[in-house]
Amino acid sequence: KAVMPGLVNTHTHAAMVYFRGMADDLPLRVWLEDNIWPAEARWLSPDFVRDATELACLEMLKAGVTLYNDMYFFEDASAEGIKRLGIRAVLGAGILDFPTATARNTAEYFEKAEDFIKRWIGDELITPSIAPHAPYTCSPGTYRRALAIGEQYNIPVHTHLCETRWEVEEIKKLYGRTPIEHLDSHGLLNSRVVAAHCVWPTGREIEILAERGVSVSHCLESNLKLASGIAPVVKMLEAGVRVAFGTDGAASNNDLDVMSEMSTAAKLHKAVSEDPTALSARTALLMATRRGAEALGLGERLGSLEKGKLADIVIIDLNKPHLAPIYNIYSHLVYSAKASDVESVMVNGKLLVNGYQSSIAQEDEIISRASEWKDRIVSAGKLTS
Repeated sequence: KAVMPGLVNTHTHAAMVYFRGMADDLPLRVWLEDNIWPAEARWLSPDFVRDATELACLEMLKAGVTLYNDMYFFEDASAEGIKRLGIRAVLGAGILDFPTATARNTAEYFEKAEDFIKRWIGDELITPSIAPHAPYTCSPGTYRRALAIGEQYNIPVHTHLCETRWEVEEIKKLYGRTPIEHLDSHGLLNSRVVAAHCVWPTGREIEILAERGVSVSHCLESNLKLASGIAPVVKMLEAGVRVAFGTDGAASNNDLDVMSEMSTAAKLHKAVSEDPTALSARTALLMATRRGAEALGLGERLGSLEKGKLADIVIIDLNKPHLAPIYNIYSHLVYSAKASDVESVMVNGKLLVNGYQSSIAQEDEIISRASEWKDRIVSAGKLTS
């Protein structure tokens, strides 16, 4: 057996697992604006989010993820699912400058976000956060207020940043600067910020990320599938940027498997940089554990197996044909192990997965409920209207 810290997923939209496979092989804007946003407008509700979150948490736990960083809506419903499954999460109250099923305007988003934060601050499993969506959906004023809330409550600020070439050009048209320079010019980047993607930063923007202490969530498989590009992670690491792994939502990935992200990244960045020593197995494993916990402001309590830290632990079954023989455990965990090799998972000292099965949740019931939701969506006719 291999005993290791729990994996950390630093960027996802857990409840979007119910949209898995609904809209594939599309560019990001078409996928988002013509498919996902209309589907959310029709189907999002507290019941939908709670049920979907339970499925996502089950998937992540069985893949060795003990902590995830979420950005979505109906956060209290997400919290219900999280508490039932027992996983640890940073739950971001989503903020936008246009109406959705959860709020009519920016002021209402913030009102609901602060109420949510006050309810959950100090919880043993859930850390509330504030999550302005992206520079193309949130004004500088919206970001400024979000960062002020982050400072007031000492919580993370979670956002998308510099994800596509389109975003770069759009922000340049709107504000005359590239996305990272735009936010930085308003003093909106600091060590609380967890920036998902950062696929197209300039050299100077990489320096800005390092100087401001921004953490980057590298969502490689989602970026590959949406053809958004490949983030210059090796350059970021060389510049001193803290980089961890995220899966993005299962609607665009199409899974929540950090072990797969870790393996794909460690291999792909060697090819991209034409350097077989780039992003070593040890570095990749560090990014998937300790760096992820640090990015979320939880590094003092999580991310490594040390005396005094919380017991978020994963046990990998090494008695598998694809894991024999063992010369280097780090190489095995990154290049050979799979999510299906996760035998047991403990969060906060509680055994949640034992012998490959959830020890506290009825897996068949959770999976059956997902199929019921899918049937409702399909029977309504056009999926997104």
